[in-house]
Amino acid sequence: MMTTVKQILEAKGSTFHAVRPTDSVFDALSLMAQFDIGCVLVTDSDKLVGIFTERDYARKVVLKGLVSRDVKVGDLMTPNPYTVGLTGTADDVMATMTAKRFRHIPVVEEGKVLGIVTIGDMVKSIVTQHEKTIKQLESYIAGDLAAE
Repeated sequence: MMTTVKQILEAKGSTFHAVRPTDSVFDALSLMAQFDIGCVLVTDSDKLVGIFTERDYARKVVLKGLVSRDVKVGDLMTPNPYTVGLTGTADDVMATMTAKRFRHIPVVEEGKVLGIVTIGDMVKSIVTQHEKTIKQLESYIAGDLAAE
């Protein structure tokens, strides 16, 4: 059985951190440093409008010589980010992350942000699923069908 995004959020928790488009990049970076995270969601009246990542900072602030206290998140965020729903599978999300080179994908259902999944969450989920499969196959080979 495939692991779903809903199961991943239930295991890891649905906590996410968000800033407003009018917040400074410095404030977003401070929040990211405080919680040791690689991105923040950008919301306006609880509606997801963008995502701001370490990559955005490195490429859009540092390389352009901007000052993080003077620049607003809304000016540098990735607008209208790709999202996934609760029924998405870990394999599908991992394939999307790999193909599109994403490290973070917000989880949204009916316009409401429910959390965020990361490349690390996907790897952990897939490794766990493979470990279960290996144990089932080992039990089958050993003739112990009841061990499932």
